Amino acid sequence: MAASITHQQQDQEFTTTREGHSAELAYSLPAPGVIDFTHTYVDEPLRGKGVGEELAKAALTYARQQQLRVRTSCPFMQQYVERHPEYAELLESGD
Repeated sequence: MAASITHQQQDQEFTTTREGHSAELAYSLPAPGVIDFTHTYVDEPLRGKGVGEELAKAALTYARQQQLRVRTSCPFMQQYVERHPEYAELLESGD
């Protein structure tokens, strides 16, 4: 069952708590119109249960809704976007 994802705009992170454990996806806004996903952390008991993917989906949905270009400094997010080409158009171009 999917847990609720909370966007903590002031802290620049997406968070969730499940089974008493937490997970977060942190970001920065390094330039106008750009969001950089910098770090993903999932408590050990939640790993392998799709929690990171839920955070990724929520964060990328937010980026799409806000018309933000995406940077993936976080290796997890980089791999997630590579595995899900439906998000490729959100990536910041090198030009």
